[in-house]
Amino acid sequence: MIKEFQRVGRELARMNLISSHSGNLSVRMGDRILITRRGCMLADLQEEDLVETALEEVDSGVILASSELVVHRTIYKETSALAIVHCHPPFATALSLSRDEIVPLDSEGSYLLHKVPVIATEKTIGSQEVAKVLPKYLKEYKIVMLRGHGSFATGQMLEEALMWSSTLEASARIIAIAEGLGEKIKEYRRKSEEYSRW
Repeated sequence: MIKEFQRVGRELARMNLISSHSGNLSVRMGDRILITRRGCMLADLQEEDLVETALEEVDSGVILASSELVVHRTIYKETSALAIVHCHPPFATALSLSRDEIVPLDSEGSYLLHKVPVIATEKTIGSQEVAKVLPKYLKEYKIVMLRGHGSFATGQMLEEALMWSSTLEASARIIAIAEGLGEKIKEYRRKSEEYSRW
């Protein structure tokens, strides 16, 4: 299990989806959760950086676990997710400041993501407010953005959640470049939005 956490943590850092000590990963194991330690370095995870804690009860693992534990727990309880990746993709985070959803312009992003909702909460880090709001969106979407903070992606494995995270950031980068170049994208955006209708 540690090797998968290490691999995904290194990839998040390599793709600039996190800063040195930000982001968190978790997997569900029945009624238990394995989650990264508070303030650990995802690019250099050690076995002691993984904390096992209960899905429901408060136990000793809560003290060491990521500050986003309350959010991870609620997502697992209310969705079918078995893995969660929370990261801070810079282009997607920048776009989240000015829109209510991120609609990819590129073909791959449109096909895989359709669109990504942007959720605004008063407190964005490890709050009960986020824990209450986020799961209902993750029942419909594999990844969502918290305005000005970062993304939460789910999957059956950490690698799947990583895929959603990296795809979102790649699409966000393309949007930023296209808009920065002043490209005429209205018609292309209309076509890309057709993918959002299942």
